[in-house]
Amino acid sequence: MMDEKSVVAEDRSSRFVRLFLTYRLYVLGAASLFVFALVAFAIYRLTAEVRYEEVLAALSATSWSAIALAAVFTGLSFLALVFYDANALDHVGRRIPFPSVAVTAFMAYAVGNTVGFGPLSGGAIRFRAYSRLGLAPGEIARVIAFVTLAFGLGLLSVSALATLAVAPRVAGILGIDAVWLRAIALLVLAALIAVFYAGRNGRPVGIGSLSLRLPDSRTASRQFLVSAFDIAAAASVLYVLLPETHVGWPTFLAIYAVAIGFGVLSHVPAGLGVFEAVIMAGLSNAIGIDQLLGSLVLYRLIYYVLPLLLATILLLITEMRQLALKPGVAEAAQLAGKLAPALISTLSLILGAMLIFSSVVPTPGSDLDFLSIYLPLPIIEGAHFLSSLLGLLLIVAARGLGQRLDGAWWVALAGASVAFAFAFLKAVAVFEAGLLALFIVALLANARSFDRHSSLLRQALGPSWLAAIAVVLVTAALILLFVYRDTEYAHELWWQFEFSQEAPRGLRALLGLAIAASALALFSLLRPAHFRTQGPTPEELDKAVAITLGQDMADANLVRMGDKRLLFSPSGKSYIMYGIHGRSWIALADPIGMEEEFAELVWQFVAAARAGGGRASFYQISPSLLSACADVGLRAFKLGELAIIDLAQFEMKGSRFANLRQSYNRGQRDGLTFAVVPPVEVAAILPDLRAVSDGWLDHHNAKEKTFSLGAFEDAYVLAQPVVVVRLEERIVAFATLMVTDTKAEATVDLMRFAPEAPKGTMDFLFASILEYLRAAGYRRFNLGMAPLSGMARREAAPVWDRVGGTLFEHGERFYNFKGLRAFKSKFHPRWEPRYLAVSNGSGAVLALMDVTFLIGGGVKGVISK
Repeated sequence: MMDEKSVVAEDRSSRFVRLFLTYRLYVLGAASLFVFALVAFAIYRLTAEVRYEEVLAALSATSWSAIALAAVFTGLSFLALVFYDANALDHVGRRIPFPSVAVTAFMAYAVGNTVGFGPLSGGAIRFRAYSRLGLAPGEIARVIAFVTLAFGLGLLSVSALATLAVAPRVAGILGIDAVWLRAIALLVLAALIAVFYAGRNGRPVGIGSLSLRLPDSRTASRQFLVSAFDIAAAASVLYVLLPETHVGWPTFLAIYAVAIGFGVLSHVPAGLGVFEAVIMAGLSNAIGIDQLLGSLVLYRLIYYVLPLLLATILLLITEMRQLALKPGVAEAAQLAGKLAPALISTLSLILGAMLIFSSVVPTPGSDLDFLSIYLPLPIIEGAHFLSSLLGLLLIVAARGLGQRLDGAWWVALAGASVAFAFAFLKAVAVFEAGLLALFIVALLANARSFDRHSSLLRQALGPSWLAAIAVVLVTAALILLFVYRDTEYAHELWWQFEFSQEAPRGLRALLGLAIAASALALFSLLRPAHFRTQGPTPEELDKAVAITLGQDMADANLVRMGDKRLLFSPSGKSYIMYGIHGRSWIALADPIGMEEEFAELVWQFVAAARAGGGRASFYQISPSLLSACADVGLRAFKLGELAIIDLAQFEMKGSRFANLRQSYNRGQRDGLTFAVVPPVEVAAILPDLRAVSDGWLDHHNAKEKTFSLGAFEDAYVLAQPVVVVRLEERIVAFATLMVTDTKAEATVDLMRFAPEAPKGTMDFLFASILEYLRAAGYRRFNLGMAPLSGMARREAAPVWDRVGGTLFEHGERFYNFKGLRAFKSKFHPRWEPRYLAVSNGSGAVLALMDVTFLIGGGVKGVISK
């Protein structure tokens, strides 16, 4: 037993870790916003001599041939990005039809490039798509790790090679000695060559405490060519948009690669501002800042926004029945429809930012002159101000659209429709209206995808979304300051209402946005404390038991404990049992009832947890539920494997069960007898069962567990059959038997034996149970889960699996992982994986900690025993 000081210290340490993990996203969001603010200030200083009119002139001077060539290079870059996924799938040994891979990769990069590591990500889209195509969570994690590592290593290789080739030119632009640049490039290349040589043909490579397994030489070489082609094509998009310059393409490629790298490392959505700052710092001595800004704006539109618009158009085309029914296209079209919410959500985010940015830039004078003939000034002022607020509304709705909320769909449709009308009233903005029209059509065409009933107002924004909104507002402020930098500020600007006064209009719009965004942030951050739902009423418990008896999962009988809360489907024919500890709402196992209601019930539970200020998670779920969990934005982490015995094939004859047969026969020789006691007769032996249970707890210095395990409570034990082992008419071991009326599955919960029970009593008990169930017509026996069993320990496996595999291998002093697996293996079961589904990696750690507290009866229960 630990002394009191160590317990207190451990408790404080645990609380500190939990506090850090709980607010980690807020810290990262604040850090990203701080970095972006510094970069925005740097850009403002770099553009001190540039005027808005000069940027517009530079934009107008860009030829249509250059724009068309940039679009071609964008297509080539995205084609290469598709092969990132194709190579990754080949690396993990999975074959998927190329149209489905192309749709998934294109949408993942169209979304991921636009928002970066923000509220939406390409990794989430891959998880949703590939889980529907049959890939296991571990395989999807390896795909994501492959494309991420491939891009990073490719970027390093290309930038080092380009720098090595044109070091003198780059040195002259950056003001760094060419010798140092070449030395750094050589070191990078040497390190990469050493790593790939050490890891050739799949050998594990150790770098400090990190160990990874690289792909074989053929795959690595092929991926290097793909990465080099992708980065070269992406760099060419911006290069062809630049004016005539003496900066050669190899030199520009090196600067571009560095800028992309800094943008990725900054964790600012899409590297906004960071990428531009590096490009301007690297090329300002060779190209005018006004021309650079014009080219960068076009680059963002062509490489980031254009693919998103094309993806939306392709999504609408796939809705055409004639095309969707063609062989080879149907599966990809169906997959595109499943990914529609994420794509439409990203488009809503982009359009919201567009409306906000347009509210702080001047309206062309010719448009204002035209509007002044037909509209009074108050209508123009009102349309301009409200359009900016509608932009914020579309950004807020984007989160709900990604979650398929019907409320978010209505809000986005109404907001976009009003903004469409305002586009003509404020500035005759035909291009803006066209994009809004495309968005409205996409919403209407995919209305059936937004079928989750939930209030958008109850969905508080998380730290990543608040950071994204803050980045948009800071950008809008930067644009306002840049456009009107020659306008001298005066308090009277706020009250000037004239057709020709654009600066006051932009100031009022930005102020309205700041007030609305601040109120939104306060609502999200200072919302009422999270609430806890009540435990089940006797009527709800009876209803859940009735549902349990009519389905196949025997573990559902744990609902009889009454210690878990219940969430029923709208029909009342299915339910989820869950517990709450801290902010974690933890659903135990798969939903119970009608399988066709499970996906909606999963969303219902996630929405309820979020509305209550909690963090939704699913504990010990089967692979069949992973698709529904991925659809609501949860990631899966393997917990271990469940042992399932096929009773139709079970027979103690033959060599496979020789040891088990010997234990069974020895038990009979020792005088052990087996009996099944029906629920109506359990009351007569309840005192004997309690004596065995108390002796078992004392012998193991343990206390009763709850949540995922049953406890010895009279009502719980009396409600189920009990199997007993007697020695000379005295009960020395027992187990509660959990069954359902379908006889599809049976399992045991409480398993207790007296300290004086003969050696091998538990083997005798289990062998007897299996023989009894097989004779009674049951199809399978659930032998329970082996924690951390089956975790991948290869170097290419996800970090979660490697940590779990290490604990399984070396954690015997803390828990008998291997012993439990070995005991279950004696029965030659079929092993099925079980998972924990949560929103992110830190959420998995917190959820597991809260599950531990739920099972152990709180912090005191976990520490004391």
